[in-house]
Amino acid sequence: MNGKRHPPTPEPFEKQVESYRGELVAYCYRFFGCHAEAEDAVQDALVKAWQARDRFEGRASLRRWLYAIATNVCIDMSRAGQRRSLPVDVSGPGAVPADPDMLTTAGAPVWIGPIPSARLVDDPADVTVRRETVQLAFITALQYLPPRQRAILILRDVLAWRAAECAELLDVSVPAVNSALARARTTLRGRLPDSTAEVDVELLDRYVAAFEAFDVDSLVALLAEDATFSMPPFTLWLCGRSDIEEWWNGPGQVCRNSRTIVTSANGTPAVAVYHAVGAGVWKPFALHVLAMKGGRITGLTHFMGAEVFVEFGLPDTVPDTVSDTDEF
Repeated sequence: MNGKRHPPTPEPFEKQVESYRGELVAYCYRFFGCHAEAEDAVQDALVKAWQARDRFEGRASLRRWLYAIATNVCIDMSRAGQRRSLPVDVSGPGAVPADPDMLTTAGAPVWIGPIPSARLVDDPADVTVRRETVQLAFITALQYLPPRQRAILILRDVLAWRAAECAELLDVSVPAVNSALARARTTLRGRLPDSTAEVDVELLDRYVAAFEAFDVDSLVALLAEDATFSMPPFTLWLCGRSDIEEWWNGPGQVCRNSRTIVTSANGTPAVAVYHAVGAGVWKPFALHVLAMKGGRITGLTHFMGAEVFVEFGLPDTVPDTVSDTDEF
């Protein structure tokens, strides 16, 4: 050995790019309100980055360059899509149907979808901001913004980028960024709840115990007076304790003898519900995402179908006894 020290070998380009996947997924999820679309957009962006690697001159950081590519992918994808929402944003509350076969679905995949909280751990936003800006209410409100305004608001108010950085990324002027941000904030102001949902572990435990026992009286006691209840992809949603109680005492009886796994979606508690399909066998049915405030459940959004269980890495069947998957 000659004693000379050699500089460290730079990481391969693909490894450097891949290290940003997690935060780009969180960024694109806020843009689309759909985990699968976010994953597709990020994959497309990383492929484009790889193809254009020889043109990356290093004048901007690699991170900013990747965000520029991802933003353009999101805007291009959004031109062909329909704005996503939740049933509570589409129509007024309905009446409890006598027969669950009377439920109707929308004609296209237009609903906001959940994202596993574990997919948000690389999000560079401040922890408090992250919690507030991945909850379903915020994600839904974002969808009312035009694509460019949506990107600017996420970059400025969530990720704390400077106006000049956004202007360079989008190839517009700083005044144009500031104007778009002001319009976006005005739109969101009228669509966001007054306060952020809470995480109440004791309330979650009580909900799980009551649901597995299917103790309707105990379930109703956990609800706020004006609690909402929805089940995408069905268009029906309910408002108020009495209607939700009527559902649980009617069509909701199908949930008797369920098994559950506690998890986390969008930074809030969620409960994966499995229905009995035979002796000792339970299969995926719905993911319940809970909104909580002041010691009560203010919203129950049930994402129906086995697909969401796959996205969350949940098992496709459970035994008689299961353990929790996530902690808060």
